[in-house]
Amino acid sequence: MNWQAVSFDWNQARAFLATAEEGSLSAAARALGVTQPTLSRQVSALEHNLGVTLFERGTRNMVLTEAGLELLDHVRAMFDAASRVSLTASGQSQSIKGAVKISTTNNMATFHLPAIVAEIRAIYPEIEINITTSNAVRDLTRREADIAIRHGRPTQPELIAKLVRETTAHLYASTEYLDKKGNPQTINDILDADFIGFEYPEQLIPAYAERGIHLTRKNFPINTESGTAIIEMIRRGLGIGILLREEAVKFPELECVLPDLEPITVPVWLATHRELHTSRRIRLVFDILAERLNTADY
Repeated sequence: MNWQAVSFDWNQARAFLATAEEGSLSAAARALGVTQPTLSRQVSALEHNLGVTLFERGTRNMVLTEAGLELLDHVRAMFDAASRVSLTASGQSQSIKGAVKISTTNNMATFHLPAIVAEIRAIYPEIEINITTSNAVRDLTRREADIAIRHGRPTQPELIAKLVRETTAHLYASTEYLDKKGNPQTINDILDADFIGFEYPEQLIPAYAERGIHLTRKNFPINTESGTAIIEMIRRGLGIGILLREEAVKFPELECVLPDLEPITVPVWLATHRELHTSRRIRLVFDILAERLNTADY
């Protein structure tokens, strides 16, 4: 094997890949947790060592040259291989010390995880819990998270997914708002109401229509991707919104709107990578989450 054939190091390749994926040096530096000058030096060093120009400079975004585009797939393959090495090593670890990364929604992180994390920390004080909040499915295979808690079933074949429970979501509004609307009794009574949209109203309108509530874009004057913001908007009397029943009951000023309406079934899934599931600390956290999230008052 010709060990002299490789004239750059992994940090340079990773800097190039992050810049290509994120679109700018500043975004790539944030993603990798390094300074922008450091990242720029690594990219420049890779270009020097390979004798090619990988990015067009002088624009706000970094644009790949033809040579950069040709190199990109090879570096992605290197990253995937490095990730598999990391996954395999982590999976073989039987230590109950170290970090476990959990990705979930901000509602789950705010209302449900604190009590479970307190229990994990009491039993295993050397396990560090890192929680990231996102509505997007984190890529477990690339180690953005060790465990993901989601309301949709993961489909990647390399993941282990467990349905821990199903709950229901209903329409809720504040007592103040319902009094103002005249305490709606039928679907027709809420067709001119204000609704709080989750991310994009176009995604919610069909779900409402399936239950006979035919709304338009005008019914959604407020939209947010934050579940906790939705709750606060509803509490302040700004409109009607969909909430999990376990979360809504925490706020006595909220009332279920048209309680006889068919609820929305919401699953709760836990997922981890097959190799990570053999890591003792990740398996312990996974099992505790599965048990606690399966209780009626999680």
